[in-house]
Amino acid sequence: MTATPGLDPARIASPDLLRAVFRRHAAGVAVITARRDGGPVGFTATSVTSVSVEPPLVSFGIGIGASSWPAVSEAGHVGVHILGEHQEGLASTFARSGADRFGPPTSWREGPMGVPVLDDVLAWLVCRVVARVPAGDHRLVVAEVVHGDPSGAGRPLLYHQGRFNRLRD
Repeated sequence: MTATPGLDPARIASPDLLRAVFRRHAAGVAVITARRDGGPVGFTATSVTSVSVEPPLVSFGIGIGASSWPAVSEAGHVGVHILGEHQEGLASTFARSGADRFGPPTSWREGPMGVPVLDDVLAWLVCRVVARVPAGDHRLVVAEVVHGDPSGAGRPLLYHQGRFNRLRD
């Protein structure tokens, strides 16, 4: 890539630029779960998006090097859990490589379609995977909602500037 005269090199497209910009973007925190022969898997995601209401579709990104990718790459269904501000510990557990994500103190049960459903979240969905779209070193997973519960109590957990945060009034 050639530099444009007068353009600050710090602003030329790079992984560091993308990270710096998105550190300034507050995002809701979710945990994605799936089932594999060896048991439940899951990871923390800040890339969950509502795609369509007719049909009801959501999407999320996952790195192809992530420990959960092999399960998500084969799963017919996934769980999407919107975390509350009281669940910073749960978000950290599911973000940590090598953690026993479904061991104590994580509370969960088998939900519809055999998908692991986390307890005490603000809301959860079980979705049928309809596409896995290559996107650089990630895959964009598109899934159709088949079950869910939006009735959890509390306020959402946010991710901003590289850490978990709460809404302020």
